[in-house]
Amino acid sequence: MGDVRLKSVDGLEIICLMDNCVDLTSSIDREEVQSVRSWVPKRMGTEWFDKSFRLPIAEHGLSMLVKVFCDGEAHTVLFDTGVSQDGAVLNAKGMGVNLKDVEAIVLSHGHYDHCGGLLNFIRTIGKKNLPIIVHEDMFKTRGVAGKDGSIRKYPDFPSENKIKPAVFVKTKNPYLLAGDAILVTGEIPRKTDFEKGYVQQRALINGVWQPDPWVWDDRALAVNVEGKGLVVVAGCAHAGIVNTVLYAKQITGASKIHAIIGGFHLSGRDFEERIGKTMEVLKQFNPDVVVPMHCTGWRAAFAIAEAMPKAFVWNSVGNLYTFGRVHGS
Repeated sequence: MGDVRLKSVDGLEIICLMDNCVDLTSSIDREEVQSVRSWVPKRMGTEWFDKSFRLPIAEHGLSMLVKVFCDGEAHTVLFDTGVSQDGAVLNAKGMGVNLKDVEAIVLSHGHYDHCGGLLNFIRTIGKKNLPIIVHEDMFKTRGVAGKDGSIRKYPDFPSENKIKPAVFVKTKNPYLLAGDAILVTGEIPRKTDFEKGYVQQRALINGVWQPDPWVWDDRALAVNVEGKGLVVVAGCAHAGIVNTVLYAKQITGASKIHAIIGGFHLSGRDFEERIGKTMEVLKQFNPDVVVPMHCTGWRAAFAIAEAMPKAFVWNSVGNLYTFGRVHGS
């Protein structure tokens, strides 16, 4: 048994509201995945589709709508909000997604490409005391060091005053949402010897830029789908995608990994060195579905496609992923 009592769900659906890539023409040969021009007219009707559908845009950011079906109920959580103020919200509207259903927003970590659209989502959802699940490190002043030693400062994380009437819920520990059916992992222990964090990151402490490689605010989501196994949804996986999956398995007690979805942060010279070892362990997890997004990078995505061709799915903004039995969508 694991450390948390994560309830199994009948079904799970994930809609990609924002990612780095839009691909509207490639064929998809999996029953779990539908492209945006396939599922939207089915759900919204052809009349709405002809009048109101808007092709999605891509940007260097990530945002996913996560909906679980359990005990005859549905619960919806937003995971990350993209990099621009409006991009992910406009994509949601163009797909006919009802953001009023969102019960909570989870931020995977405090970097600007995951929280840039937060304020617009809060306004659009329009709920008083909407919980925003965060970690105290997200409020740090951060930047990234260049080879010449210069620091490029990241945009500031939104303050408590700016997000009103929503509220921050700060936690370092595993946290359950959606009637105990969606798990926020909390801080992820670093167990592997090759996932060494984000070495170039700096934090401004007492007026001095200091090394801050571990990104302890990095968290993931986990959902246990009845008859399928655990679905792990990562934002950037600064903790390491292997560490992330290992911890999700540990705290839930899950034996089977069904799907791994999200950013794996294997792009850039320092991170590309980890691709080989990461592939070795991902193959051992033996997931049925692997969807690398955002910061994974094309080299790692190609490596996954080559090593795990049956599990690999190339993501596009607007893709709908369905696991298990969903109802009332």
